[in-house]
Parts: sequence; C-alpha cells; structure tokens
Amino acid sequence: MPEPLTYTPGRVWAPTPQVLELIADDCSGADPTAVALQRQPNGWWAPPQPIEPSTRYSFRVDGDVLADPASRWQPNGIDGPSAVDDPGAFAWTDAGFAPPPWNTAVIYELHLGTFSGSGDAAGAVDHLGHLVDLGVTHVEIMPLGTYGGRWGWGYDGVFWSAPHHTYGEPDDIRRLIDACHGHGLGVIIDVVYNHLGPVGNVLARFGPYFTEQHHTPWGSAINLDQEGSDGVRHRILSDATMWLRDYHADGLRLDAVHALIDDSTPHLLAELGAAADALAAQQDREIVLIAETDLHDPTPVTSRVDGGYGLGAQWADDLHHAVHVALTGESTGYYGEYQAPGLIAEALNSVHTQGRPVGDLPRERFVVSLQNHDQIGNRPAGDRLHHSVGSEMVRAAATLFLLAPTTPMIFQGEEWAASSPFPYFADHTGELADAIREGREREFAWTETDDGPELPDALAEATYRSAALDWDELGDGEHLATLDWYRELLALRRDHPELGASTPISATQDDNAVVTAQRGAFTIVANLSTATAAQAEGHIVAFTGAVAADATGIVVIGPQSAVVLSHP
Repeated sequence: MPEPLTYTPGRVWAPTPQVLELIADDCSGADPTAVALQRQPNGWWAPPQPIEPSTRYSFRVDGDVLADPASRWQPNGIDGPSAVDDPGAFAWTDAGFAPPPWNTAVIYELHLGTFSGSGDAAGAVDHLGHLVDLGVTHVEIMPLGTYGGRWGWGYDGVFWSAPHHTYGEPDDIRRLIDACHGHGLGVIIDVVYNHLGPVGNVLARFGPYFTEQHHTPWGSAINLDQEGSDGVRHRILSDATMWLRDYHADGLRLDAVHALIDDSTPHLLAELGAAADALAAQQDREIVLIAETDLHDPTPVTSRVDGGYGLGAQWADDLHHAVHVALTGESTGYYGEYQAPGLIAEALNSVHTQGRPVGDLPRERFVVSLQNHDQIGNRPAGDRLHHSVGSEMVRAAATLFLLAPTTPMIFQGEEWAASSPFPYFADHTGELADAIREGREREFAWTETDDGPELPDALAEATYRSAALDWDELGDGEHLATLDWYRELLALRRDHPELGASTPISATQDDNAVVTAQRGAFTIVANLSTATAAQAEGHIVAFTGAVAADATGIVVIGPQSAVVLSHP
C-alpha cells in the first residue's frame, strides 16, 4: 500500500541512517529533549508521540544535527531548526473559488522579493488590484522553497516545502493566495524538483536522493528510477500535493523538466499529472501543471492515453527567441538558430519552429512570453527588452503575443516598461561567492569588448535592490503608454473570443519584419521594422505608434507600430 501524502511533523523517510534521534524544543525556555525515533517499514521513522504545533525540532544523524528534509517551515533559514506548520488552523475565505478557465488564462510571473517594496508576501497583496485592472487571470510566483542566504531567485532551494523565511511565514503565503482568490486571480507556484542548491542540502544524509546513473548540468541527478527512488518520488509528490492542497494553489510550474531523468514507468511527470487530476476531481476544481522544457517536445501536454504525461501546459520559447533576434539582431548562443526569415510567423502558426510539431493540441496548452525571468535574468546585466529596442517596439511586438491563441505570460513590470532590470542575484559568501563571480566572468567575457552594460556583481546587495519594481513610475510617459496598451490588448482578448484561444491563427511575415496575422474577422499587423511603413485594409479597432487611414481606406502602419483591424 503506498505511503499517504499527508503531513506528519517529525515523520521522515531516512533509509540511510542506522539510528535517528529527534531533538525537540517546545520554545518554553526548557532545554531541548532528544528522543529516539521508531523505525517503520520501507525506510520510514516516526516519533513516539506527535509533535506539538509550537515545537521547533531537528534530527541527529550520525552525530550531526540537521533540519527535517521535509520541513514545512525554517524560521531561521537553512541552518536553523525546523518548525511545525499547522495548515488546518488557517482561516481561509475562498470557499467556492474557481480560477478563470485555462482557455482564458493570462499569466503574470512575479518574484516576491522584488515585486513589492517590502519584498514579501504581505507586500504583494497591496498590488493585486493592479493585476486585476491589467487583465491578468493567474499569478505565477517564482520558487518559494527555502534557499541559502537572504535573497535569490529561488531556483537553488534546499527545503522544497518550507517558504523562504524572508517572504513570510507559511500563513503569510496562505494570506497572499487567499487574497489572490478574493481578487478572482488563480495562483501558480513555481517548483524545482530537478536539483537542489549548493548550500544547506541535507537530503543525501537521509537517503538515496541522488544517483550517479544520470547527470544534469547541476551534477548527479535526482534519483527517480534507481534503488530507493520510491521514497524520492514520494517526497516530490508530497511537496506538489502540499502546495495544491494546504496552500490552495491552482497549479504548479515545474522547472526544467528535461532534467528530471526517469527511465521507469510511469514517468514522474505522468505520476504528478495523475495526482493533480485526482485532487482536482476530489475537490471539483481545475488544477494545471505547467512544464518548463527546452526540448521542443509536446510529450508533456500529450494525454497519458496517447503516451504523454497529461500535463495542462508547457512553456514554449520559440516566439520569444524569434522576436528577440528580429528586434535586437543578437545571434549568440541559442539565438543563432533563430536568424532565418519568417520565424516569427512560423512560431505563431505552429508554436514550435525548431522541433516537433504540436499537431492538433489546443494552443492554450503552450505558454508564450515576450519576456520572462530566464530571458531577462540570464542576460549579463538583466536588462529588459525595451532597454535595448525601446518601448515603442516592445508595444508593437506585444500585440502579437498577447493576441495569439497561445497562453500569454507577462513578467513583472513588463506591462509598464519598468526601468528596473532583473539581473541574477544571490546572497552567498566565501568560496561559493568567489566561484559564482568567476563563473559569470567567464560566461560573459565577451561583454568586456562590447558596448553593452557592465556586468553587475551578482553577490552585491545593490544588485538585488536594483531589481525592485518602482511602482511610482506607472503614471509617467512611456511607462503609462505601455501600460495602457497592455490593458487595451488584454481587454480585446477578453471581450472578443476570436482574439483569445478559440480561433486559429494564420500569420505571414515579409522581408521587412512586418507580421500580419488573421484571427477570424480580425487582422493584426505588427511592423517590427525601424524604417519602412506597411499597409493594410480594414477598420481600425486599436493601434499603437504611427498608424493612420488615408482617404481611400488604406491603413498605413509606420515603423515600430501595430494595429488591430476588423472586417465587417
């Protein structure tokens, strides 16, 4: 019989240690007490008595005191004891909430540490009204699991189930999600199961969480198919279920699933999909799992009956790459594959241009962005697209992706051409900090002879602070013009089903980077050139930039401009 996915503080899967003790501190001022855990079948251990909610605890493993690898709360970060979370004590107010249907979804990706002035869950609540006014339906929160240091992106977490201590306590995260639901917003949590961070990782001390059979860019792979993998898979399923059940999340974004190497059957992703579907059926609500993958392979969103994993959606980067190359002329790294003419139109028509076709799969299963944390943050200085090409060009390009049949995702601040960059930042010291600096210097050595911005110190607090959004700039000049255009486009998408997910698209692209897309009775024209005007016919519904109709009814679209036309 499979192990239950419920939360029992102090119960731990640890087949490696021979003796395991629990050190409990009831926070009364008395000395902590140590008790021997009781061995149970299949590598599990349990305390002789339940741990009270006010308790902080650790495990003694071979003489070392370590936090719970399945910790739900690390009040003092990676080096402190674990604390008991009591999810049943939170007073939810979202009874009966249902997120907007996925085929109407518009995602907003945010990082809790830089989204608000306070850099935590409570601060994010203050800006939810802005997201509603923008036209967003789902908020995607970058990873919450506890990682080393005070700030970071979150992709180097080591305690998957414990919200990072600077973001707030577990109930603070619940208050944020409850508030999102109160505003009609669904919530997607970004989770990372393909690797752990370089500091604070205690998993290997408890069991065979890693295997030398497979390797990833981060080293030995998470053990999903070798001896002992049942306990590892259980740990991942428990974490995923926790965010969906105990935090009321409406979906998960699964980071870099191509690094989840699993030669067993069913694949972990199929097992995750089945678990999410079962919970959704039990609770009578929609739950969406989103795979991030660079394999240009629709297997994650192909049904399990047809040999896929049956997930709800996956990221698709081809439109971003094609637009970025067309607008900036950059051709380094993976951008080198996107220099052929016509790739913007091809990505609009087929989603994937460099790999397997998606066939008849619904286009809303593919999440497309003009900017996201990866494509901004992995640049040397974390500069946004409008920093390179101007906000007028970004508004023209946004017209295409916001009115495509795929699911659009906006990165925080993109909607108002935010001045703040989003560079890579972390809070490490010593040899690890030196290694990160040296690695980035090697990776971006080519920028030293380039006219681009100086490479910031990823370990400096100033670099982290530079990424904070400036909410005071929304009403100014180009910021307001961009915000108004994003709002107008999302209103068109919401009010006209032909501009949403339900209608096929037929796009063409000329040699001057003018992209024309037909969507039912609407024509979208985005002139992504910097010098040549384009022409089209139809009734002007909305436009950005230099667009005008002449006396004969011909609509002239200037450079860096876009228009939405209707045909009565």
